[in-house]
Amino acid sequence: MGLFDKFKKKAEPVVTFPLTLDASARGTAVEMADIPDPVFSSGAMGEARGVKPAVGEVYAPIGGKITQLAETGHAIGIEADGGLEVLIHVGVDTVAMNGEGFRTKVRQGDRVEKGSLLLTMDLDAIAKAGHSDVVITCVVNSDDFASVEPTAETELAPGVGMLVVNK
Repeated sequence: MGLFDKFKKKAEPVVTFPLTLDASARGTAVEMADIPDPVFSSGAMGEARGVKPAVGEVYAPIGGKITQLAETGHAIGIEADGGLEVLIHVGVDTVAMNGEGFRTKVRQGDRVEKGSLLLTMDLDAIAKAGHSDVVITCVVNSDDFASVEPTAETELAPGVGMLVVNK
């Protein structure tokens, strides 16, 4: 390594569109209009799609940097290469659980790859608390792109496309 190599800017990764976000959980697709939270179902936060989880694990739908991590573990923000800003929100009103039943596997500032385990959740604890456990994946800067569209898939799992973003 040369004397000035540490000052050289790293090359930005090449991002090609359309860009596919994979499912953030294993389960059944929940279309945006059917997400049981009007903030997400109305599109106020951006284009979104949910998963009714069959397993209490949440995965990164895209690679990027963890920019937000709720202290309660129920929400994680990822800034992906290509400028995409993604929010993964587990359940509805689960913030009231004060982190009970959630275990994060990442920290703010971490870089994650698509498919990385982000958190685990206790589906029984969420149900006992009376909350929906739908895992919501939202492109919060949807307006920066030509379109954000759901895939045709209805049974979702990590590695299966969930949303397609066009530049």
